[in-house]
Amino acid sequence: MPVWLRAPRNSLWLAAAVVLLAIIAIISPVQLPVVLYKAALVVLAGVMGYWLDRALFPYARPDGFLERDWRLGTDEPEFGADYRVVKGYEMVYALAMLRRALVVGVAIVGIALGL
Repeated sequence: MPVWLRAPRNSLWLAAAVVLLAIIAIISPVQLPVVLYKAALVVLAGVMGYWLDRALFPYARPDGFLERDWRLGTDEPEFGADYRVVKGYEMVYALAMLRRALVVGVAIVGIALGL
């Protein structure tokens, strides 16, 4: 199997980020700590948003609507869903996922606007 198929799925974005950081370091090395500081704040906001969602909605976690515990692994057939949602709870599951994405996104935007 070629190396590029075995690489993690986000390796292209990681390489792009490293190249952009190198360009910033070459063009304006003084700004590199500022860029790293802002990136760290955005990542911290994402983590805080995730844990805020878990704290605000402890009984409505998205994984609570799955048929099986996802931590046990999957034995689903190929080209099937990895983890099936309980029948009748598909919309609730989707809304829980959207809620979590909104909470995390709002936290990130809030911190980013405060920068």
